Amino acid sequence: MREESAIPLAFKAISLLSLAILLVPVFIVVLAGLNSGDYLTFPPEGLSLRWIQAFPTSPVFLSAYGVSFMIALVSTLISTVIGTMAAIYLTRSQSRTSSILRGFFMLPIVLPGVVLGLALYVFYVTTGIGLARTMPGLIIGHVIVTCPFVIATVTAALVGFDRSLEEAARSLGASPFTAFRLVTLKIIGPAISAGTIFAFIVSFGQFEVTLFLSTPNLQTLPIAMYVSMRYQFEPTAAAAGIFAIALVILSTVLTSRLVNLKRTFGG
Repeated sequence: MREESAIPLAFKAISLLSLAILLVPVFIVVLAGLNSGDYLTFPPEGLSLRWIQAFPTSPVFLSAYGVSFMIALVSTLISTVIGTMAAIYLTRSQSRTSSILRGFFMLPIVLPGVVLGLALYVFYVTTGIGLARTMPGLIIGHVIVTCPFVIATVTAALVGFDRSLEEAARSLGASPFTAFRLVTLKIIGPAISAGTIFAFIVSFGQFEVTLFLSTPNLQTLPIAMYVSMRYQFEPTAAAAGIFAIALVILSTVLTSRLVNLKRTFGG
């Protein structure tokens, strides 16, 4: 087979420049979180682990971290189940409406988070169903935002799935559920795991929807960081950002281990 043509030098330069632009804010957050001063400034007055150590001992940020983790965990579990079922239906359905439904499920990714959060809040208030500023209403909002990521990853794994494997299991006496559990679910399991990790990270860092739907007495980590930046302006918020960056890096490494991203996205 003929080797792929070399990437033009101009494309490499543009890619490196884009990567540098994306990484500069990350380095600024890390350095700001390592600031030894009393206020959030850049360049930092000095380097210290003072605010890194203050983050896990802060009652506000520790509570917010727990709330974010709980909401992300519940939302991810619901999104994984719904997203997997939706992906299976969309890839196997012969209906003409499947393409329309696929676009409908992807809308939360296209719509700005502010628009989605405001729309959900107005819907909760005008319908009077009692979900405005409640934990169930917030979880529903997170499920709507995270579910498309599960659908996208599982759909990518199901596109090239050979259904004759299921038929072979059925011919050997397995029930439809047993064939799905022992054959299909094992094959698409890495994609489901990758979608779950994506959904968890998106839910954990969700800000726009949470800003409209969060309860008054329970703050998530992004909201706590926003409040700290607005009123206190201490480096603890930047230290919290370091923990969030580490979580994203960890999720990326796990995802690359669980699924072949190059094959999934057509590389």
